[in-house]
Amino acid sequence: MRIVTPAFLTLSALMLVAAPAVPAADKDAAQQVKLEKKDNTIEVTIGGKPFTTYQTSKDLPKPFFAPVRAADGAIITREVGKPGDHPHHKGIWVAVDEVNEVDFWAEKGKIVNHSVELVKPEGNPAKLRVVNHWLGDDGKPVVTETTTIRIFGNRLMIYDIRFSAGDKSVTFDDTKEGLFGIRVANTLRETEGGTIVNAEGLQGSKEAWAKESAWVDYYGPVDGKIYGVAIFDHPLNTRRSRYHVRNYGLFTINPFGTKAYTGGKQPADPLILPPGGTFDLRYGLYVHDGNTTEGQVPETYLEYLKVK
Repeated sequence: MRIVTPAFLTLSALMLVAAPAVPAADKDAAQQVKLEKKDNTIEVTIGGKPFTTYQTSKDLPKPFFAPVRAADGAIITREVGKPGDHPHHKGIWVAVDEVNEVDFWAEKGKIVNHSVELVKPEGNPAKLRVVNHWLGDDGKPVVTETTTIRIFGNRLMIYDIRFSAGDKSVTFDDTKEGLFGIRVANTLRETEGGTIVNAEGLQGSKEAWAKESAWVDYYGPVDGKIYGVAIFDHPLNTRRSRYHVRNYGLFTINPFGTKAYTGGKQPADPLILPPGGTFDLRYGLYVHDGNTTEGQVPETYLEYLKVK
């Protein structure tokens, strides 16, 4: 069991030692990202073309980005609301099981968007900050999630996630069901001919599942063309994460599953925030054309590491 104190969690401060942010701002209109706030959505365009939409309606069980499009407009996420397995897998989202025994992963607990700030509505990157309340049975926040999201013209999204406890402690139990991820389009999944590979060269969900790695890439066909999405860990995170990547299209990264991912070979390692404590994580998600090599996944990961 690990108890986290506010002083221990200085990821934001550590980020300041990184090299200057890249990709650098690009005046090319094709790389300009624009955020437009509407009633219950944030519309995201790149070069004037739709990329994705952040869904914030309080009628939803959690906020998420969907649909998510490649550069030519192909949708690389599974359609939300379409009948099928695991209906709680929606676009790109943040959620996890067993936070003070509330199951937010399967949407038994509700995550409500409290606010959205367009920090930088247009540029490369554009930037928004969202505050989401993870509600308990009493309708009050169990924990508050404050996430800053930068979206680059090359379809790299960087999530800086901060969990904050209120006046009570917060326990993140050991679980494989979390934390940050995407549900890929049905034709892209491994069962339909898609490919999964990690930074160490391990191939397939059976090899990559539950492993620690700098990155994992998941690519496959959509309408006869190959597209992919990669998820990046970060070496400055105070916990290494493992990948919950499945042949049926689930693809997430999670720091909260030591026992769950090792089949009990390692002990459970719950994370406890004391009252007022915070916990920071940084992850990246990169949508690309082609396979891992064609999409320049290793190169983009190195660029991601340079971002402050």
